[in-house]
Amino acid sequence: MIKKLLSCLGEYKKATALSMVFVIFESFIEILIPTLMAILIDEGISQNETSIVWQIGSLLILLAILGLFIGALSGRYAAIASAGFAKNLRKTLFFNVQTFSFSNIDKFTAPSLITRMTTDVTNLQNAYQMLVRIMIKSPVQFTFAIIMSALINPNMVLIFVVVAPFLAGTLIFIGRKVHPIFERVFRSYDHLNNIVQENLHGIRVVKAYVRQAFEINKFQNISQVVYKRFTKAEKLLAFNQPLMQSTAYICILLISWVGAHLIVSQTMTTGELSSLFVYTFQILISLNMFSMVFVMFLISRASAERVVAVMDEESDLKNNQLALKTISDGRVCFEHVFFQYPTKLGQDVLKDVTFSAKTGETIGIVGGTGSAKTTLVQLIPRLYDVTKGKIEIAGRNVQDYDMDTLRKIIGVVLQNNVLFSGTILENMRWGNPTATLEEVREACIMAQADEFIQELPDGYKSHIEQGGTNVSGGQRQRLCIARALLKNPKILILDDSTSAVDTKTESKILETFRTKMPLTTKFIVAQRITSVQDADKIIVLDNGQINDIGPHEKLLQTSAIYQEIYQAQTKGFGEANAK
Repeated sequence: MIKKLLSCLGEYKKATALSMVFVIFESFIEILIPTLMAILIDEGISQNETSIVWQIGSLLILLAILGLFIGALSGRYAAIASAGFAKNLRKTLFFNVQTFSFSNIDKFTAPSLITRMTTDVTNLQNAYQMLVRIMIKSPVQFTFAIIMSALINPNMVLIFVVVAPFLAGTLIFIGRKVHPIFERVFRSYDHLNNIVQENLHGIRVVKAYVRQAFEINKFQNISQVVYKRFTKAEKLLAFNQPLMQSTAYICILLISWVGAHLIVSQTMTTGELSSLFVYTFQILISLNMFSMVFVMFLISRASAERVVAVMDEESDLKNNQLALKTISDGRVCFEHVFFQYPTKLGQDVLKDVTFSAKTGETIGIVGGTGSAKTTLVQLIPRLYDVTKGKIEIAGRNVQDYDMDTLRKIIGVVLQNNVLFSGTILENMRWGNPTATLEEVREACIMAQADEFIQELPDGYKSHIEQGGTNVSGGQRQRLCIARALLKNPKILILDDSTSAVDTKTESKILETFRTKMPLTTKFIVAQRITSVQDADKIIVLDNGQINDIGPHEKLLQTSAIYQEIYQAQTKGFGEANAK
């Protein structure tokens, strides 16, 4: 795990090394100062030697200034190294997430990934900065101080030899108790982020249904869980500081008692006792710093495990070594396809689905809620892989193609239409980054979007808010369709993508598909029969299985499910007209 994390240091290894070197020099200067103070007291002040006082005093001032300067440099390089480490860590995580399949994202969930790339990485950044400085300074200062104390009086070192194992054992005990709690804390953070994200995303619905109080209560409940778990961990960690202070007081009392006897017996000088007190404080401060690092380590360990889990995750979908880079046409064939979601193994969502579509054909897909219409079309561009059976495009298994090549020839308008913050032109060029304004406008004309775009004050340079919240549902759908058309795809998939568009506009869009895209194979998932009744084939899905397949007229005679849907919609339409 540590090796995996440190691989993200990259160009900041030099800053890390410089910080460590400066910390060692800073520790050496701090260790040297008490010895000089002992000389100043014993040979200068006690002997009334003014020259020695001036020489040693001047040297002490210079060392203090030099120590301050070196400490500042160490802190500067530690800050650079830790910030760079966090930057590279976020970059690595984000890059790896971009390779994830839908099933990988389902495994972690979006809120959890956000927490890992923000809160967890920040914890690791803070821990690394402490590691570079304090974790180096603490043992170096402790070792130097012990050596200098032993040179003054070896018997004094026995006090620290007795105390150190006791402190270490206590810290290990606390760590074993606290780490599992922090793991639960960060899982609670994931849940908290999920609630916040869900609330903000659906804030209009919350207000429309006057559910603010319910949402506040839900947020308070998970906040209380985070509070209780974090408090439980902090209560255990709270023993750390009093323990360190008590140990420090005991050591000082013992050294004072023993030192007084040694001075009386003239086996130790006043200067040596003074320097011994300073070394004692340095030893105790280094132990205290170590305990601080220990606490940060406990917090960051849980974060490290969560971050490394994302770094180690590999996409379920991979290219073959000899992946094909060209696709000749838009023929599609499903052969006995079964599919299970990775999170619901053992439960087939699609069962023995077999059908074919010729180049340029329009395939309609209808069925009740939960019949797996969306799942079926998501398998075509390999957003998921089949569990059993195979899907062919242009006569070859989709798994034989390079995934980028496959997805570039497929235009997909998913059920949840997403627009990104930026101009309309920038959003359209997601479909084709090199498209000219004329090409963008042509695609928008085909999607019946050009008319309302031209009415906007800035036309194609009009700004779109994140998620497309400043345009209507129908406008958002038409923009997403235009973006897909701009790819000039061999296969076009519309997953219930005209549901917010009026029937007149929808018929114009579908007519455009028929006349201007004769070689594009089109899959239209729809709730409305009018959206698919002119399709070459209509697939009727029922509980993940094909109930029937054929043109509109045939299904009206052979499919009870299709008949039921058609009659329900035409009856409602007729009653609406009658009124």
